[in-house]
Amino acid sequence: MPNLRKLLAMGIIMMLSTQFIYADTKSRVLPLSKTKFAVMSDNGQEKVVDLEGQDYIVVSVREKGADGLAYAIDKDGTIWWAAIISSGAKGHETPSGIFTIFRKERFYMSKAHPESSGINNMDFSLWFTQRGHAIHMGNNDAMSHGCIHVGKKGANSMFNWATKDRTKVVVTREHYMPFAYYDLLKSGYKNHSKLPEHIKAAIRAFPPVKPKTGQ
Repeated sequence: MPNLRKLLAMGIIMMLSTQFIYADTKSRVLPLSKTKFAVMSDNGQEKVVDLEGQDYIVVSVREKGADGLAYAIDKDGTIWWAAIISSGAKGHETPSGIFTIFRKERFYMSKAHPESSGINNMDFSLWFTQRGHAIHMGNNDAMSHGCIHVGKKGANSMFNWATKDRTKVVVTREHYMPFAYYDLLKSGYKNHSKLPEHIKAAIRAFPPVKPKTGQ
């Protein structure tokens, strides 16, 4: 029996440790490279997480100092999709951290903020916190109650690609564009006149990081 208690205690410690790495809603997340992120909690703890070889979505929130974009990164390290987003308004900020998508809903109406018209307002939902935060189809020009709003095409693409209990969501208040820039160029994105100003600002903020030879 003592050994069983010891094993249970170790399991709880490991679970809490994983919770800190992947779901500390008060943490600060600093992109170090395309796949590596430093996660710093409000009590000073720091952990470097490398998502190389995994599918993940990086959300650089719609706030000053960030990109206002979501990036989908395949397990081979290719950024294959980028979408303009909006995030939580002041007082309803989207939490920073590294999370795991634990639930998917193709059609959904918010229970906390339902639409009087009866039209679903959270379709293509990818839930990443137990507090109700999700990436979903919505108005990417309107700030949210904490969710990540993505246009229909981006929401549909990421929903069909993401895997429940496997795909990670990285929410950062920093620029990720320096690590995404060259992948986006290869995908056909252009810094044209119609590009939203906040994205142009993100591109100007830091020089793009060139990928290593062979990548």
